[in-house]
Amino acid sequence: MKISLIVTTYNWKEALAITLESIKKQTLLPHEVIVADDGSSEDTKALIEAYQQNYPTRLIHSWQEDTGFRLAASRNKAIAKAQGDYLIIVDGDLYLPTSFVASHANAAKENCFVQGGRVLLGPDISKKVIGGGYKPHFFSADIRNRHNMLNSELLSKWFTKIKNNDKSTRGCNFALWKKDAISVNGYNEDFEGWGREDSEMVIRLLNSGLDRIYLKFKAVGYHIYHKESSRGMLDKNQEIYQSAIDQCLTKCANGLDKYTL
Repeated sequence: MKISLIVTTYNWKEALAITLESIKKQTLLPHEVIVADDGSSEDTKALIEAYQQNYPTRLIHSWQEDTGFRLAASRNKAIAKAQGDYLIIVDGDLYLPTSFVASHANAAKENCFVQGGRVLLGPDISKKVIGGGYKPHFFSADIRNRHNMLNSELLSKWFTKIKNNDKSTRGCNFALWKKDAISVNGYNEDFEGWGREDSEMVIRLLNSGLDRIYLKFKAVGYHIYHKESSRGMLDKNQEIYQSAIDQCLTKCANGLDKYTL
């Protein structure tokens, strides 16, 4: 199984560097890392080019012009470039524990997709992490969802469940087979601005007959603190999301196929 790890980013090279560094230390390296860049400036390009010089696996910069928040399009372009059979999609503001990729690989099952968890780092500890060299641990201060830091085979077996709904959808830590992403036509690019593009894709995957594995106590990402994005487009995006539910959609019209045909 080839794994493509897709990392989304936009104009925050300091956080992206933390993510790329943590990927280098994985016990199981992905086949490739694709940075899905929604229009960052030249300093992000320079950072990625510097990493490409000696990165331990294939590192690709997938960039699109900055014409507003277009996360769906950015992810679709990265998926189209991916050589892997299996896709792990994370945000470029996550510190990934060393077993992150291996845990996702172990959780992968046919006819399923995986929702991973996250730990929320507060502003104080985030400054330490961005500053370099600091690794959050269970007893660190300024952490929410601390229980998710437990990396346990036993607890994971007990608490990992099939949950076929879109509740607690987190696009920052998500995994699926590439063929399943293609079958639903990827992310819906009618979404612009923050909100609901992840949940709407989950609805279409469920409508296609796939099961959602809600993975606990494994493959958790540590989210670096930042201010929330604008919710200005949320009402419009909510309508698109609700339409997928009402019409029992399995595919979107404005999606991945424009890059793969």
